[in-house]
Amino acid sequence: MTKEEVPGLRIIKLEEDMAKYKPDSYDITEENLRNAVDSFLDGKLKQHLLSQDLPEDWDKNPVKVLVSTNFDEVAYDKSKDVLVEFYAPWCGHCKQLAPIYDQLAEKFQENSEILIAKMDATVNELEHTKIQSFPTLKLYKKGDNEVVDYNGARTLDALSDFLEGKVEETQEEEEVDEEGDVPAKDEL
Repeated sequence: MTKEEVPGLRIIKLEEDMAKYKPDSYDITEENLRNAVDSFLDGKLKQHLLSQDLPEDWDKNPVKVLVSTNFDEVAYDKSKDVLVEFYAPWCGHCKQLAPIYDQLAEKFQENSEILIAKMDATVNELEHTKIQSFPTLKLYKKGDNEVVDYNGARTLDALSDFLEGKVEETQEEEEVDEEGDVPAKDEL
């Protein structure tokens, strides 16, 4: 919550994935509280998702920066394969991957059918994608926008081969924890 939103309230639905709902008005009155609860119970109150502001230079570097507000437009572009790294700034494995990921983006920056992007998943949330560990790599395929989890080696060659279709990604790969990923904050 921002300073402008305090005092304030959120409705939090605790199930498999925690969902937060934010009333339409910051004015805490009995009428507004009733309206918010009624809207929630009727399924009309929209889920509140964290999002950073979109940086002006989000697409200036080889690795494109995604936030909640531009994610769908970029990742679900039917004309290109989009590899997205969901990361946490404090994550050691994410920091180790960063120079390799930068090299990968430089390698494919002239390829109009492949885009390399990243999103700080600690301050950006998506209704349709829940991140369980950092870093998480997902390929949003051109055409049908099938989403493929990448669980292979975190090397420039392995990532390049994956993007070029030289290897098939399977669900029988090593478990995420064996890869050394860090659990997301809601898994701690």
